[in-house]
This record gives sequence, structure tokens and C-alpha cells, in this order.
Amino acid sequence: MGGVDAASTGHWALGTGQPAGDPDGHDVGATAFGHPRIVAVVPCYHVAAHIGEVVGSLNGRLAGAIRNGAAHRRPDGADGSALVDAIVIVDDGSDDGLSDVLATLVRESAIPIDVVTHPSNRGLAVAMASGFTRALSLGADIVVKVDGDGQMDPAEIPRLVQPIVAGRADFTKGNRLRHRRHLRPMPLVRLWGNLALSFLAKLATGYWNIVDPTNGYLALRRELVEALDLARLGPGYFFETSLLCEAYLAGAVVRDVPMTARYEGEASSLSIGRVILTFPGLMLRKFVRRVGLRYFLWDFNAASAFLLAGGTLTAWGLVFGGYHWWRNAGSGIPTPTGTIMLSVLPVIVGIQLLVQAVVMDVGNVPAESPWNDSEARRRGGR
Repeated sequence: MGGVDAASTGHWALGTGQPAGDPDGHDVGATAFGHPRIVAVVPCYHVAAHIGEVVGSLNGRLAGAIRNGAAHRRPDGADGSALVDAIVIVDDGSDDGLSDVLATLVRESAIPIDVVTHPSNRGLAVAMASGFTRALSLGADIVVKVDGDGQMDPAEIPRLVQPIVAGRADFTKGNRLRHRRHLRPMPLVRLWGNLALSFLAKLATGYWNIVDPTNGYLALRRELVEALDLARLGPGYFFETSLLCEAYLAGAVVRDVPMTARYEGEASSLSIGRVILTFPGLMLRKFVRRVGLRYFLWDFNAASAFLLAGGTLTAWGLVFGGYHWWRNAGSGIPTPTGTIMLSVLPVIVGIQLLVQAVVMDVGNVPAESPWNDSEARRRGGR
């Protein structure tokens, strides 16, 4: 697994008196009753005003009491108890007093909290790479990403992880666009932006079955995290899309989980102008890499032939027709019908072949987990 070396990021476990993950500090074994061990990764940057509510919700304090200062989680998380078995908080160079807030939260938390400290802001991708690495070292079976700004409702975690626990998915993500009642809290600009990004993300990632690609409420099974090349995760708001791209190349099954958006006065830092300027180029690179690996390096099938022939014919028709149009328009000579047909026909046939390749790509969305058999054997040995 590529990415950040956990040892270089300054891990510390406040309030335990032990190094993070020490056997005498945090329990890194499997949870009781055979439930998968769920670890929440919370990337934080300038969220000191919101992180207390997030950690409290993960502890269950906003839904009910914590029993005897220990984590007692029912499978459905409905009894007001802790929703996860451990929390990894990544302080990505915050200078808003976050470290002091975290010191208090870790002392009061009923479940283990490990803090990964970056001395300077390194961005979401690096923060999540650090968090993923630490969560795996804590024995996580499922890793859940929860943002520290309070826009994600931790009460949704049981629903988010359920398809993974049931073996129907390797990667689940929130979908704020599934039901009309879920759309009402979403600002109109975000709604239209998400709809446009969804189509481009389908093309780039190969997951034609998902929408709302920038939704950062995610859950991944351990084997998928181990298979990811964390060094290839994209910057900023492209992180989620790039994660989907890497998951596709790993063969992961991805499922959307409908949920309601939470916008309680927080101003979005997602700039429409920045998205328009940066996302198309980033998505094009991911698309070219995915297609090159999936249809030409790892395999060559009918879709590969359609892509090759369709792209060649379309490019030939456009270049040939454009050249003759430019030359004849400059001299005032009408372009012969035969020349026009030699340009138009390759474009028509080429586009048809490319559309057929897209149809076949839609049918190639991963539908069967490559890890279910190994997971059954692993759990059977516990």
C-alpha cells in the first residue's frame, strides 16, 4: 500500500500514557460478539468549533448515555451507545486551538482516540492517507471517514457500513441526491454542481452506478484500504473522486447509501470557479489512466477494439474535414461532396463505436468483491 509512512506523522494517544496502539493502552483486537471493528477517521483543519459535537456524536452522547466509560455498540447503533470502536483524528496543521480542544475530548471520550499531528497543512489526501494507515494499525475491519465540520451525521454510520458488513459492498458512500426530501437542505448551486460532476465522475471512475461523487461520507473495508495506492489520491475536493478511481482499479464493489445533507449555516469552501478550472483536467488524467490499464494493459477485448477504432475514425474525420474546410474556405473553392463524405462518414461511424464502448464500460462496473472469500476465511479463524 503506497502513501504516508505512519511513523513519520507524529502519532500520539492523549490521556492514555502509552504510545498510540500500545497493547497496554488501546485494545486493538476484534470487538465483542463478532462485530467488525469500525474505526472513524476524522480529518481536521480549522474545525475547533465543531469537532466537539462530532466526537460527542461518535461516542453516543448526543443520543444517549455512555455506560461505565466504555464503548458498548449494538449492531444497529440504536441504543445511544458509541457508533465506532475507535477514532483517529488527523490534525492537519490547524492553528485555531484545535490541539487544546482535542486534549479535553480525548480525556472525556469513552472510546479510544488517537491523534495524528501534521506540523503544517498538507491537504486532505495526505491527511486521509495518515488516517487510513493509523486505522489499519488499530485493527480496523471497516474505516469510516467523518469530516470534522459537523456536516456529516454520525448516526448514519450503521446504515453506511451495513452493505459492507453484509458482504454486498467493499466501499460505500453517501448520496444526497437519491430522494427529494434529501435535496431540500442542499443549496441550489451545490445541487446543480453535483449533478454535472456526477456524469463526469462516472466517466472518469468507471462507476456508472453512483452519483454525488464529492460526498465525503465514506466507509471502506480493510482489504480495499490495503490495496489502494494512497500516493495517487487527489488533492482537495478531488479526493473523493480519485479514491473512487483507485477503488475501481482494485476491483472494489461500490454502493451509494441515501442520506440527508446537513448545512447548518456553514459556508462552503468549494469554489465553483476552482472546480471548473481544475476538475476537468484531473478527471481526464484519471480517465486515460483507467482506460489504458483496464482495456489495453490488463486486457484487450471488444470494448478495447471499439475504443481504438472509434477514436481513430473520429480523429481522422475531424482532422481531414477540418483541413479541407480551412484550405477551401481560404481560396473560395466549394468543397467537393466526396471530400465531405470522406470526413463525415468516419466521424459518424467512430462516434457509434465510441458509444458502444461506453455501453460496454457501463456493463463492466465491478459487481463481485474480490475479497469476500478471503474475509470469510479470516473471520473463520478468529
